[in-house]
Amino acid sequence: MIEGACHFVIFGSTGNLATKKLLPALYHLEQAGRLPPDLTFFAFGRREWDTAAWNAHMQEVLQKRLRNFDAALFGKFCKRFSYVRGELDNADSYQELAYRLGKTEITTPSNTIFYLAIKPTEFGEVVSNLGAVGLNKDKGKHRIVIEKPFGDDLESALMLNERLHKYFNEDQIYRIDHYMGKETVQNLIVFRFANLMIEPLWNRNFIDHVQITVAEDIGIENRADYYDRAGALRDMIQNHLMQLLTLVAMEPPAALEADAVRDEKVKVLRSIRPIPRRAIHAQALRAQYGPGHINGQGVAGYQEEPGVEANSVTETYVALKLYIDNWRWRGVPFYLRTGKRLAKQASGIALRFRQPPQQLFRETPIESIEPNWITFSIQPTETIKAELQVRLPGLEMDTRTAHLNASYRMDSEQPLDAYEALLLDVVEGDRTLFIRFDEVEWAWRVVDPILKNWSQEREFIHTYPAGSWGPPEAARLFDSEDQSWRNEF
Repeated sequence: MIEGACHFVIFGSTGNLATKKLLPALYHLEQAGRLPPDLTFFAFGRREWDTAAWNAHMQEVLQKRLRNFDAALFGKFCKRFSYVRGELDNADSYQELAYRLGKTEITTPSNTIFYLAIKPTEFGEVVSNLGAVGLNKDKGKHRIVIEKPFGDDLESALMLNERLHKYFNEDQIYRIDHYMGKETVQNLIVFRFANLMIEPLWNRNFIDHVQITVAEDIGIENRADYYDRAGALRDMIQNHLMQLLTLVAMEPPAALEADAVRDEKVKVLRSIRPIPRRAIHAQALRAQYGPGHINGQGVAGYQEEPGVEANSVTETYVALKLYIDNWRWRGVPFYLRTGKRLAKQASGIALRFRQPPQQLFRETPIESIEPNWITFSIQPTETIKAELQVRLPGLEMDTRTAHLNASYRMDSEQPLDAYEALLLDVVEGDRTLFIRFDEVEWAWRVVDPILKNWSQEREFIHTYPAGSWGPPEAARLFDSEDQSWRNEF
């Protein structure tokens, strides 16, 4: 816990991320009484506003997005804010910011958070300008929060990290991945390591394969300028799905401390078997959505989206097969899948157990036994389930699947937004759920060969109709005929 008064500077304060995620999350933390009384915010933006105009904008944003907007609470909340007019590429704007920080009740900005809710291409410039006016110096506990994606490939990630470390130490850098703040994801650690009957089965002797899916029914939502350069592999696999994989596969950390947890995650990433060029088509598949229907409404294909380049081969769907070569997981395939304009919004993790070694029921009406599963639903619901086989009542020997639901939230308990948890961790200085650079680096090492291969293959990409579960060709990744994609969690 970092003691003392704290400044919180939001770069890109009028952008989509701040509007949709940061401001609602901070308001909810205020509502819950979790924000320290001496925490103040500075909204940095290019609009010709003063603090009163900013507060009016913030009120409009929150009234539109929140069902439980409270005018009295907002009055308390907006007193924390000041508006700083500036340009990200203007050195004088940072001098003004430094002056404004120093003019507050804190005589020097000794405990300041800089949140970069801006385009990744602007990270380096902002960091350099902060350093130029001395706002990087660790007079107290300065820290900088960076959104994904961290680089476009391994080389650019290394260059960006070098530029960051020119001005900030690693323990000052908070690389945020909002999936790490989701409650099901955090519950995964507790489920595994607090239950003795689970952890002994969590290995290659009992697990047949693992599936990790992040499916979206939305399209690119007017983000073609970013998405058509990034694609699903960079946008989702390299960060969100790789982080989920590390939590499923990691060994028990020595303690629930930031570096102990992150050390184990890095060991998983370093153990992922490199994909040779000749095996890329056997282990990775990309596709792009075409026209189709979502919730009964016709939607355009990716190439018809505004701002998308003609004949673009940017992938909106990726399916990937990985192997982790260590004692726990050797030989167990991990199937990762993500896509836009799929049948529904659904994110989850599913572990399928191996079949019993004895064919005990071969002379009964039971032709085959359905396998056991453990599933973690991340969204839209947050649940943990186990699937077991039980005997059907009656005279015949037959079975059906029983679902054991380990739901962890009572009806009266409200769900916590991922950003609420992560923002509070930033304020308190807890780095456990944030990404260390060696995690970023090794995740890029996994996907970089695929990116390079796809960048050279520009003539063809598989397609799938919007509203489907993706291209049928994705089934070719499975190691055996009895494996298939699971769409329910």
